[in-house]
This record gives sequence, structure tokens and C-alpha cells, in this order.
Amino acid sequence: MHKSAYDYLIVGAGIYGAVFAREAADKGKKCLVIDKRPYIGGNAYTYLTEGIHVHKYGPHIFHTSEPNIWEYVNKYAEWNAFVNSPLAYYKGKIYNMPINMNTFNELWNITVPSAAKAKIEKERLKITCPQNLEEQALSLVGREIYEIFIKGYTEKQWDRKCADLPAFIIKRLPFRYTFDNNYYNDRFQGIPVNGYTAFIKNLLDGIEIRLNTPFIHNDISTKKIVYTGCIDEFFNYRLGALEYRSLRFTDEIFESENVQGNAVINYTSADELFTRRIEHRHFDRNCKSLKSIISTEYSVQWKIGDEPYYPVNDDKNNGMYSAYAHLAKLEDNVIFGGRLGTYAYLDMDKVIAAALQMAKIELS
Repeated sequence: MHKSAYDYLIVGAGIYGAVFAREAADKGKKCLVIDKRPYIGGNAYTYLTEGIHVHKYGPHIFHTSEPNIWEYVNKYAEWNAFVNSPLAYYKGKIYNMPINMNTFNELWNITVPSAAKAKIEKERLKITCPQNLEEQALSLVGREIYEIFIKGYTEKQWDRKCADLPAFIIKRLPFRYTFDNNYYNDRFQGIPVNGYTAFIKNLLDGIEIRLNTPFIHNDISTKKIVYTGCIDEFFNYRLGALEYRSLRFTDEIFESENVQGNAVINYTSADELFTRRIEHRHFDRNCKSLKSIISTEYSVQWKIGDEPYYPVNDDKNNGMYSAYAHLAKLEDNVIFGGRLGTYAYLDMDKVIAAALQMAKIELS
């Protein structure tokens, strides 16, 4: 009988693939990790230039409330204490995000939570069963907040009118009645001191990696495949192509240590074609560079071959994914994981938890 060269072929050197590979290797399994890109890290990939760790595919801030996940990632990287506190720019004014007491003060000169609650209650529309995103937002926060923070940004992001988007996208709009600009409520938060690429490199220490290597069925002898690419691509789009939104970035180097004063500023008006500007040096308070790099982010239409970012989880695409998931169950020697393999936009801690759970099932 022919002996497989590897116990596991892991397709994709992103977070899910790296965590699974680490767990399997630690159990004595022979693993090969391949990636079509020339570097490891997936969309969390960071590179160092001008003394600044740049997040190539947009800002990645790790956050979790699970002590076991926080303990796990700390085995492979030192994490800084970065707290995500984005700002919103709308028609020449800056507002705090997420929407909180600072925002209410900026909008209405309100200083106490009771007044803010009363104002929101007065502003919001009484829509019993919102039928779309616009109605959902208006029923939660009213027209002024909807116009400033939601409408333009969302329509740029999805290239569709809010009235044509499903309500579930904004089912729970985060806002709070405290003077707290921390975007996340999670207990643990930060960014690897040396960037995410170093974090992934530590996870993959001692494991064979082949870059610039696209996945080809039956090309490598292995007992089992861990596939983290697009699930529809694995099946050659036989049921159709799942839809995504993609992103485009333009990068600019400035001869200044501080250009916009914050890591992330959302541009929420439809007047600007871009959605965000990211000043990467602010992710690291100890950055010593005398320069700054800003990435301007544009939301763009996706087509096969482009980088997929946000799954379009409407009824049509979710139905198609369910059909692909059924096909996936018939593949006895393939594990589908990660955001592309499961057609879901997942936070990094959830990706790690899913990879650890699958490894526990698979390797026990």
C-alpha cells in the first residue's frame, strides 16, 4: 500500500491553518502548509517598513473574552495594550466611536446618561418589524445618528442602498451610555508587538511550509487535507460562486510622526469615496519611526480572482453555502475551516477557538 507523505496538508497559512498545524505537529503528525501567496499570515499579514508594522489587508485588532484563548496566543507572541478607539469623520466634524456618551455630548451637548436615553427614545422611529437595514437603524437610533454614522458608510461598504440591505446586518448597533471609547467590550485586547507575521511564524516553527503554491487536487500525497480557502473554489464553483465584497488600499508615506492622530478614522459621508484611513504607527505606542504610513481603504466589487473580504450573507448566498456545506460533508478526508471555508466573517479569537476544537476532535 502506498504510504502518504504527510498526515495533514494544510491549505492556507492564515490563523486557522497555522493553529491546526501547530496542534497536529505537537501531536507528532507530519504536516505541510501551503499558501498561494508569497508570505504567511493570511489577511492578518503584516510587514515592516520605515520602522512601522503595516497591516496589509486592513487593521487587525485581536480581542477576546476567553482566558484560554488569550493564554494560548500569549504562548506565541508578546501583545501590546492597544485599545481600538476609532473615530468617525462626517462633513468636517470628528465624532467618537462606538457611539457613547462622548458622542452624545458632541452631537447634542448632553452630559448625563438619562438625558441621552431620553433623546434616543425621542429620536428613534417606532417600527415594529423592520424590513431592511434602514428601518432597523431608524428604529434603534433615529434619523440623525443614522445619517451621520450609518447610511453613507454602509452604502459605500456594500454598494447598495440601506433600504435594499437586510435588517440583520445591523441587528444590534453597538452604543453605550458611558464615556468609554473602547470599541470592544472584550476583556483582553491587543496587537502582537512584532506584528502578526511573527506571531504566525512562531505558530509554524518547525513545520514545513511551501509558499507561492496554489492548491491542486491530489497534487500532494497526504492522509487528510485541512482546507481554509473558499469552499466554492474547492468544488470548482459547480453550484455557482458565493458573493463577497472586496477592498482596495492605497498607501502613502509621510515625512511626519503623526498625520491624523488616531489609528483608524471612518469616513461616514457618501461625499468621500473611501471608507477608512488607517495610520499604522498608532497601533504601536512604542513606534520610534520618524515617518508615518497611511492606508486609505475603498470598498469595491468582488469577482473571482479578487481578494474576498466580507461574505454577502443574504438568503441567496446562505442557501448556496448550505449546499456546498452538504458537499463538504461527503469529503471524508477534507476538513473545511476558517472564514473562507465556512463562508463567515469571524473574529480572530473565534477562528482560533474553532481550529483548536477541530484539532481536539481530530487528534484525540
